[in-house]
Amino acid sequence: MAVENWVAKLVDDLTAFRRDLHMNPELLYDVQRTAQNVADALRAAGVDEVHEGIGRTGVVGVIRGQSTASGRMIGLRSDMDALPIEEETGKPWASQVPGKMHACGHDGHTAMLLGAARHLADSRAFDGTVIVIFQPAEEGGAGARAMIQDGLFQRWPCDEVYGMHNRPNLPVGQFTINSGPIMGSVDEIKITITGRGGHAARPDQTIDPLPVAGALLQAVQSITSRNLDPIDAAVVSLCTIEAGNAFNVIPQDVRMTGTVRTLNEDARNMIEDRLTGMVSHIAAAFGGTGQLEYIRHYPVTVNHEIETGLAAKAAQEVAGVENVHLDMPQTLGGEDFSFMLNEVPGAMINVGNGPSAALHHPEYDFNDDVIAWGGSYWTTLVRQRLPL
Repeated sequence: MAVENWVAKLVDDLTAFRRDLHMNPELLYDVQRTAQNVADALRAAGVDEVHEGIGRTGVVGVIRGQSTASGRMIGLRSDMDALPIEEETGKPWASQVPGKMHACGHDGHTAMLLGAARHLADSRAFDGTVIVIFQPAEEGGAGARAMIQDGLFQRWPCDEVYGMHNRPNLPVGQFTINSGPIMGSVDEIKITITGRGGHAARPDQTIDPLPVAGALLQAVQSITSRNLDPIDAAVVSLCTIEAGNAFNVIPQDVRMTGTVRTLNEDARNMIEDRLTGMVSHIAAAFGGTGQLEYIRHYPVTVNHEIETGLAAKAAQEVAGVENVHLDMPQTLGGEDFSFMLNEVPGAMINVGNGPSAALHHPEYDFNDDVIAWGGSYWTTLVRQRLPL
């Protein structure tokens, strides 16, 4: 165990900062209070440059080492936004905003990176430049993409970029990581089936869109089971269906929504192609029409092999080799750090949150004991990647 000494001096402040964020959650890009508190804390820590409003409400801090002769620059990224969930933890620091809570630990992610930034600005014990990236709108708003489109990596051309997420039920003091695809793409599908409405007593005079919907619900399950290599992972889920408003009227149309998750782009393309054909042709077979809107949100999150090894090395120094697992299971949950990894080599690591409710659950809470481990990981990573 090698939690760094600086953490002991800052952990109470960082815990208080985290709990304040938890009590005052903000959603998507509307994280003005959170972003302002982060920016103010970075300035108070003596960070060389603090830039606000990157990707609407993102914050970037620039910290230069004792030397910058190496010319190297690495990025460390945290997310700041909460979720539209009613909290049920009963904690003294529970959300004070109805219908909003930090149910994914972004408050803890922010506190850990802020702590590392404070220490790095104080010690400067590295050769190069560290960019600390505090991102809005990870939870469905593609804040990473917005920051990139706003010139993140043009203004600060990082050689490497790293992310970290907490993992419920992995013991505190342990880390897990893997190279290659680790999290799924996130796509949204919207389907409209149009028939011809009419009286339920005279179905022969209508084109009923509901049997079309039933056929389609069955057919889409064959996309992955009969078109995808069984070794590959993908999910097509139709999750909502809406039609009609009277018990004796055959509706004019049916609307369905759902999601597609894959672990590689070829599967993603195949599923979109097969869905497009199914929606159109199945509807036509019943005499109706079908339209598909396929919305690509987040790409597959792919850890780069070399940087995965570098991230693991830093975690091993902090936690010990036996407490860093290199076989993190893949998941079809999404993560918009994927946009950054598509631009710059890097990796995302998971840090143990201890016994915990699942992410996005109303009883979830970030474990403040993790702050020391995550903060130490960040500063160890910088020291290893930008040695004096």
